[in-house]
Amino acid sequence: MVDWDALVLGPVHGVFAEPVVYLPKGGSPTTTEGIFDEAYREVDLAGGMAVTTETPVLGIRLSAFPQTPQQDDQITVGRTGVTYVIRETQLDGHGAAKLLLNKVSA
Repeated sequence: MVDWDALVLGPVHGVFAEPVVYLPKGGSPTTTEGIFDEAYREVDLAGGMAVTTETPVLGIRLSAFPQTPQQDDQITVGRTGVTYVIRETQLDGHGAAKLLLNKVSA
């Protein structure tokens, strides 16, 4: 069995991750890390038409969080101080997740 967290996710986050503060709804803030992309592009091929959207995203290691982030939890990106609300959590099945974000404040 492959230990994705130790062999893949850990080294990638060691190079590209930056500090973030995770605030679960009704919980206490936790300083952790993630790979932030302010302008992630997603392509949806609906009905034969390509629809492109741009959204802020945080790639995370689930092991770096006290719980799986949920919709309406918040993330503050340390580098910019901007706070985002999680609108969707997409698990990848290998110990990572993509958090689709909406900007709350600057």
